[in-house]
Formats: sequence, C-alpha cells, structure tokens
Amino acid sequence: MTDSLTRRRMLQLTGGAAVVGLAGCTGTQNNDGGTPTESGHDDSGTESGHSDEEDGHDEAVGAPSDAAEVNMITEDGGYHFEPHVVRVNVGGTVTWHNESGSHSTTAYHSDNDQPQLVPDGAAAWDSGIVSEQGATFEHTFETEGVYHYYCTPHESLGMIGSVIVGEPDPHEQVALEDPPADKPERVREKLEELNGMVSTALGDDHE
Repeated sequence: MTDSLTRRRMLQLTGGAAVVGLAGCTGTQNNDGGTPTESGHDDSGTESGHSDEEDGHDEAVGAPSDAAEVNMITEDGGYHFEPHVVRVNVGGTVTWHNESGSHSTTAYHSDNDQPQLVPDGAAAWDSGIVSEQGATFEHTFETEGVYHYYCTPHESLGMIGSVIVGEPDPHEQVALEDPPADKPERVREKLEELNGMVSTALGDDHE
C-alpha cells in the first residue's frame, strides 16, 4: 500500500467560508457528529444544507497536477468533499483533509466490497473513519483513469467524489458507465452528476 495516514494539528481554521455554495451532500447530524438521518431534514421539517439547484456543480476542473487537496466537511447538516472532482497526473497524490465531522475517503473497489468504479488494475484505498480535526490521508494514483470514491458514513446522503488521473479516454472508463443498479437512488443521482462533471472536464460534452 502506498497510502499513508498522518495525523496533525492544523492552524486554526478560518471561518469555513470556502465551503459555502458546495452542494448535493445534505443530511442531518446527531449531536455526537455520528450517523446522519436518511431524511436530510432538520427538526423543523425543512431540508438542511444546500440543494443541487443552488450551485449546479459548476466548479471548474483544472489541468492535471502532481498533487491535489480535498477537504472533508460537515457544515450546517451537510456533508461534502470539496472540491467534488480533482485531477492529477499519473503518479500524482491526492491528500484529503478532515476539516470537520467524521468521514472516510473510500474507493468504489471490490477490495472494499463495492462495485468497481475505478480503472481496471487500479489499487484500492480506504482511510477508515477519520474524526480528528486536521487529520489527513493521502493516496498516490499510479493508473490513468477516472476514480469514484465515497464517505462510508455519508454515502447515502451523497458524499461522493471523483479523481481524474492523467488524460483518460472517457469512453473507456468503468466509472463513467451507468451507476450500479443496486445503489440507492440518491447515490445513483450523485454518481450521474459527477459523471457529467468528469465528462465535461475531459471534453466529452455529448448531451
């Protein structure tokens, strides 16, 4: 395994303004930061967090780089990977930072008892539940292609992200096929949204 989990204290977080406007990963959270409810509604009966319509997942995906960073965030009852999609070169490393709450970054891979939504022959990763604020987890990507991953406690609430490695052919990516039929509707919807973002980043706007 090339993964390494390091725990460190970050400088005091400032405001969390960077997460405002990120959407699609909503739900309610228990006081202990644990398992959310499936309804995604607060005690008043109104939906908490942000809606997909509010931001439309318009964030731009840049060119591949040697390193990328993703924040794992709990805010206002919403659960987010920010940004939703990152892109690295083959051999590049993605580092996930736990900004708040308890989360994991876990590949859709048979080694994790999940459908394969990563390239053939690609290594799996699973951070386990990361609860300490400021803790990090990193994974180095040696195989070109598109990778989908999820947060184990919050997958059903749409906390799912994607990594593009290199310059893959979008028509040859397992991850960009129809989402697995045995997944809940919310998960399938989020995977379809991510597939659209990834296809746009790869210049494959066919809709």
